[in-house]
Amino acid sequence: MAGRIKDHLSIDCNDEGAYYVEARVNHPLREFLNHTDSSYVSQLLPAGATWTATTAGGYIAMIQVTTFACGGISLGAFLSHIIFDGPAATTFISSWAALTRKCGEEAGSPNFDASFVFPQSVAYPREATLSALFSPFLKKGICRSMRIVFDALAIDLLKVKTASSSVRDPTRVEVVSALLCKCIMATFKAKSGIQKSTLITHAVNLRQRAVPQFSKHSMGNFLCMAAALVRANKTGLDNLVCHLRKAIRKIDIDLITALQGDGGWLKYCECIKEIGKASHGTNDKIDLIVFSSWCNMGVYEIDFGWGKPTWVACAPKTKSKIEMVNMIFLMDSKMGNGIEAWVYLEEQHMAMLEQNQELLAFGILEQSPLNLIVS
Repeated sequence: MAGRIKDHLSIDCNDEGAYYVEARVNHPLREFLNHTDSSYVSQLLPAGATWTATTAGGYIAMIQVTTFACGGISLGAFLSHIIFDGPAATTFISSWAALTRKCGEEAGSPNFDASFVFPQSVAYPREATLSALFSPFLKKGICRSMRIVFDALAIDLLKVKTASSSVRDPTRVEVVSALLCKCIMATFKAKSGIQKSTLITHAVNLRQRAVPQFSKHSMGNFLCMAAALVRANKTGLDNLVCHLRKAIRKIDIDLITALQGDGGWLKYCECIKEIGKASHGTNDKIDLIVFSSWCNMGVYEIDFGWGKPTWVACAPKTKSKIEMVNMIFLMDSKMGNGIEAWVYLEEQHMAMLEQNQELLAFGILEQSPLNLIVS
């Protein structure tokens, strides 16, 4: 993490150090948190940080600590996806925080034993790198971000609405994902005039699904993609929840076992490429929605000694040409039983989505983080 990117498959561990910068703002933190427009959050990240930075000589970790006039502090972190997935990033920051409090025993140290579970291979092809494997799911375009808050009451109502004989106890991630999918699919149809089939993907953490479980502090990308292809005439909420659960449950013990060992990387490539083929239907007949959930990762338990976070955010990049179109990141709310969804869509689709009455019946658009804390 103190080294530099060498090429698409390796890091030069030269101990040149992570990027670290301090900034000051001549306004109180409360003034920022009162904003309903969350686009300012990107200013709290290190300048130049991008989601897909893989340039040779690039940093692995970039940190910006911002101090506000009131003494409030924000920590903005960009951690390269070459080595960090969501759980790994949380482990790194949690361990750092525990050491800062001189309570290192309270947080597990980052575990770098991934190569024993998933052995390196000299035959590993360039087209099987993380960025290449996931490129079928990434779409470039001028996109806009929007933060949608679902509180505990709204989620409970969604659970009642979507429960069925196939899924008796839907989870909060399942029901929020299903609602967002339904509303976004309606937006796509309104824009194009055609209801296409939609490929919905969810990144699944392999750590707790393995037997025996991998260390929850394992560094690397212990992820696999669950994919559900939803036909144009199957867009009911209960049906979407059912499709999502079936897709996620396919990533089971048998699959994870097959991914391990010398031939595991080949099996992984095959799994991802099969999903990629489905996402590239001929004549652009398939829409795509990509989810990544950071829920239940304990981000609100991180304490550097100043107390636990008031708000943890997924920094948006507004009106920028980046490969995040049709992507949704799910985060825990401060109270832990709600969800904040960070949605990235093309601007024309976002303008329609924010008018969707079914979405507005359950979600609150760009609510101030301070209002969430009070409620």
